[in-house]
Amino acid sequence: MHLSDGSRNVGKARKNLGKDTIIGAFCGSSKHDGLIAGEAGADYVSFGPLSKTTLRDGNIAHSDLFKWWSTMIEIPVLAEGALDKKVIGELNNLTDFLAFGDELWQKKNPLNELNDLLGYSQ
Repeated sequence: MHLSDGSRNVGKARKNLGKDTIIGAFCGSSKHDGLIAGEAGADYVSFGPLSKTTLRDGNIAHSDLFKWWSTMIEIPVLAEGALDKKVIGELNNLTDFLAFGDELWQKKNPLNELNDLLGYSQ
């Protein structure tokens, strides 16, 4: 289950769904929310968006957040929202997963766009 409200409902979801359900929390650009989500039982946290977008409050999750998280915290981290080639390159060794949104799914050919974003030749 991917929760979009930071750490607010992680504990409740964990209690209701049990230890076998994978629960993740979108934490915007807040390291604090990520830490609280992890303490509440999140299996992963996600930060984003990664570049300018109209999503959420407009705050951008910068690569230094992912660098700190991947160095200091064992809980997997996911980069989510407004991903482009530059951002993906910067986060290549700093994030465990990527989550694509409109930057991929609103394209005419999402598979070609995904291959392009990830640097695969076609």
